[in-house]
Amino acid sequence: MLMPVFFGAFQGLMPLLGFFAGSLVAEVIERYAGIVAFVILGFVGGKMIWDAFHEEEDGDVDDKTLTIGSLFVQAIATSIDAFAVGVSFVGMGVEPLSASGIIALTTFVCTCLALVVGRTFGNKLGEKATVVGGVVLILIGIKALI
Repeated sequence: MLMPVFFGAFQGLMPLLGFFAGSLVAEVIERYAGIVAFVILGFVGGKMIWDAFHEEEDGDVDDKTLTIGSLFVQAIATSIDAFAVGVSFVGMGVEPLSASGIIALTTFVCTCLALVVGRTFGNKLGEKATVVGGVVLILIGIKALI
């Protein structure tokens, strides 16, 4: 349950931060958000693919366990563009608290559903699921870059 909580929290928090930062940093965030997301997601996805083909030889380390640190990095990487959305709230006259709450709740629910689907396909795909997950993260990073 930590993954949906982290992703939902950051997807909800970033638009609020963007709203309060307003136009002070809007241009910088909008200019570099895609690049930052691409680099982080590309690195995480690339590492997942690398790890799928280079398993630990001692067998004692379980690399598939998500740590709080890795969840934190992934939650930030996937929500950087939400900061820019929050900046746009200023000019659009959107009430940021309710909009951010809806975004957080939607992300939480979608992440829960994605976990169920991911486990189903993960059990069927086995080790290939790690490669597929890495490719998906890289594709999301490319989308953010474009």
